[in-house]
Amino acid sequence: MASGTAELQRDLGGAIMQSIMGAFLTAGYAAAFGAAISASGQSVSSSVQGALTKSYSSAAELAQRYPKHSSGIVAGARDSFIQGQHWAYLAGIVAVAVGAAVMHRFFPGRRAARGRVRRPRPGPAAAARSGGEAPAPPPRRPPPPP
Repeated sequence: MASGTAELQRDLGGAIMQSIMGAFLTAGYAAAFGAAISASGQSVSSSVQGALTKSYSSAAELAQRYPKHSSGIVAGARDSFIQGQHWAYLAGIVAVAVGAAVMHRFFPGRRAARGRVRRPRPGPAAAARSGGEAPAPPPRRPPPPP
């Protein structure tokens, strides 16, 4: 049961982080390519701009359709993808830092855990080994009245 829970946590956490990093990658790519199109000074139709900022593969498809501008399209897509990667890496770094801060704050350290561990009382066998008498058992509480 515990291994199934651990596997679920690992898979769910991985899926959540993958979707978050993918969203940042896509947003960074679209923002960078939109800025590159605006900076180019060329008039681009909204449908072409939408296809360019949608994904790297759609930009490569457009580069094949417009061979005259293919080198600029591919270079812009590559640079925009790298910019999107930086956004995704930053999101991952922030997630790791937040996770480390939470673990540092809420996960007990060794010293705190040592104070909470109950040490067993020495029983008759321990007393016999040490040559002393066994400690008296703790007093029993009287049963509650009926």
